[in-house]
Amino acid sequence: MAQQQQDNLLSKNEAAGNARAKYGDMTPRENMMAILEGRQPDYYSNFMEALVMIPDPVLMRDRCPADGQEHPDVWGTTWVRIPGSPGAHPHVTDENASIKDIENWKEELTIPTVEGLDWTMAEEMAAKVDRKEKFVSFLCSAGLFERSHHLMGMENAFCNYLEYPDEMEELLTAIADFKIAQIRETAKHIHPDVIFYHDDWGSKQNLFLPPSVWREMIKPQQQRISDVIHECGMLYVHHADCICQPIVEDMVEIGIDIWQGVIPENDIVEIQRITDHKLPMIGGIDGALLNTEGVTKEQIKAEIHRAIDTYCPGGYFYPALPNTSLYNAENDAYFQKELGDYGHQWAVEHPIL
Repeated sequence: MAQQQQDNLLSKNEAAGNARAKYGDMTPRENMMAILEGRQPDYYSNFMEALVMIPDPVLMRDRCPADGQEHPDVWGTTWVRIPGSPGAHPHVTDENASIKDIENWKEELTIPTVEGLDWTMAEEMAAKVDRKEKFVSFLCSAGLFERSHHLMGMENAFCNYLEYPDEMEELLTAIADFKIAQIRETAKHIHPDVIFYHDDWGSKQNLFLPPSVWREMIKPQQQRISDVIHECGMLYVHHADCICQPIVEDMVEIGIDIWQGVIPENDIVEIQRITDHKLPMIGGIDGALLNTEGVTKEQIKAEIHRAIDTYCPGGYFYPALPNTSLYNAENDAYFQKELGDYGHQWAVEHPIL
């Protein structure tokens, strides 16, 4: 996940939510649960505002400083964050890849441990959260697909998924084992209400893998992860700001509680129809449009109204930017207020009977 998005999740969402006017008697948590359960909310808005994201030691040990230098993470992947850039990105070459030969991945890769980390700060932060007001959440970044291409590079990953499916299945199983250990360890220390799980499965045009390959290789391991999330008593929020439309029924089968980051390049109204309210969504507002240089307040307002008017009638929908906030601070402040105001107006004018 890009570093700026991490920073947003750890601070900016909560600040935006707290700056909102009070639209009714519900707490932010109660309001978001009303939408999730198909009940009348006080307002329609971004589910993420009700989260307090706890920076746990698994996440924090791999933060990349914005110094333009190469920094390896605990998996051996090299990351670079250029000063002033939106975030950190993997810089994987044939020379520095953690896995150079997929047939020898077990010898080449050392899978990190989640044991022996200092959870003191995370535990103290979680203990201060009023869980009647907000959800305690944590970010589980670099999911199965993303971690696989972080280890070998995107082009090699695509080839290996098709040419070495047995080895890739073994690798994905090992990555899933790590994720499951991380989820259980986090549940033990801070008892989260929500896991914000990150794995982009596509681009703005299509899925990265053919649906049949995704179903054969990613889906079974994602099912294991989902089962553990629910066993630990958490809501499973899956971030994928990309095309996922070909697999949305699979996402329901896996047990994803909310899809966060849904972009309008998906046919959201059609997804609401075919999933029959079983896949609540967060997003729908065109972030690329509103983060364009020179965007006007009139354009911001029009896009907010378009998204709410188009997607909220289908229910179980949280209108939001896929990346949660605008980069320009003045535009973001206007966006957040207009989203809350019109989300409240729409809720009043369209009561759930």
